[in-house]
Amino acid sequence: MNTVLIVGGGAAGMLAGIAAAKAGSTVHIFEKNEKLGKKIYITGKGRCNVTNACDVEELFTNVVTNAKFLYSSFYGFTNFDMMNLLEELGCHLKTERGNRVFPVSDHSSDVIRALTKGLLDLGVSVHYRAEAEALLMEEGVLKGLVIKEGTKKTKVYADQVIVACGGLSYQATGSTGDGYELAKQAGHKITSLSPALVPFTAEEPWVKELQGLSLRNVEAAILKGKKVIYKEFGEMLFTHYGVSGPVLLSASSYGAKELKKGPLTLSIDLKPALSPEQLDARILRDFEEAVNKQFKNSLNNLYPSKLVPVIIDLSGISPEKKVNEITREERQNLIRATKNFTLTLTSLRGYNEAVITQGGVSVKEVNPSTMESKLVPGLYFAGEVLDLDAVTGGFNLQIAWSTGWAAGKAAGEENKVR
Repeated sequence: MNTVLIVGGGAAGMLAGIAAAKAGSTVHIFEKNEKLGKKIYITGKGRCNVTNACDVEELFTNVVTNAKFLYSSFYGFTNFDMMNLLEELGCHLKTERGNRVFPVSDHSSDVIRALTKGLLDLGVSVHYRAEAEALLMEEGVLKGLVIKEGTKKTKVYADQVIVACGGLSYQATGSTGDGYELAKQAGHKITSLSPALVPFTAEEPWVKELQGLSLRNVEAAILKGKKVIYKEFGEMLFTHYGVSGPVLLSASSYGAKELKKGPLTLSIDLKPALSPEQLDARILRDFEEAVNKQFKNSLNNLYPSKLVPVIIDLSGISPEKKVNEITREERQNLIRATKNFTLTLTSLRGYNEAVITQGGVSVKEVNPSTMESKLVPGLYFAGEVLDLDAVTGGFNLQIAWSTGWAAGKAAGEENKVR
């Protein structure tokens, strides 16, 4: 019988295991941690944003890197297929704002429990605290893996090997780049790696004063000079080092490569629902109600209190100036500071704060239908180890599910025995 070895028991590895076992193969998963799905456990703040319930075509528009490569795998195992699989395994789901799909219980552990059950019901053998140290190659032919358990090393022979052990993000979960090393042993190219879906650091010292401030319904644009790299509407958060929150995490995936070349500009429209003229009218109304107050005491209806001192500073208007003395030109400065609130982005935070890794095994060297290596027959890749990434909203997990399924299905077919 065809034997499939899977390196990594995360999202891609578990789906590969289920698909390979359904195809009739003997399947072994080697997981370096003490349990499966350790990274799934912490995704979505412990709730696990399983996938996105958008139309399948819309999945592609949310992929940042190499979307075309995913055509076969996304259609071969869709977001709806994933939802059906979890429901069949007893994990009931719900859909929230932005078509984000979560377990009804809000516990990521239910997703892991369901997939683990699926593996065990199909007879998949799971080996914990077992690390794949090397590919087992004999005369240029893949024969299996060298597995390390404690100080003991064992040669495990098999027909197919699937590498699905993640990238470099959240290294405490075991994602330490092992898959890249295995890929290199097979002669594969690893594209430039970067943290992604990760907060930015900012140059301005006043960001520390805004630490903890969350802004909803703002429009954020990332610019390289005058060129807009990314623009999105949503929620953001100021930190002691810079900016974070959903809209900025997604921006990091688009800005990562450009940021390596130099700083970028973040322009925030704090009032995107108002045109400059409408904002001016709103400011005039507030000023009329505070006609004898100082400027610094007239803005609390328009901005969060933490933001007021920074806005005053950026407007160039004296905080002590009486509202009835503020000129039209000064009001225009306040409007500009509100509609174009800018920061200088200098770098990304590290892998331990990154949701995913951008970069990985070059997809040019991988068959998009099967995830099989074009260089070494019988070797497959799935999930974050590949040079694939997407924005937030369940799309990165769907990449893992779909590529894992494709690899497992292809590797698991008995007629693939070499």
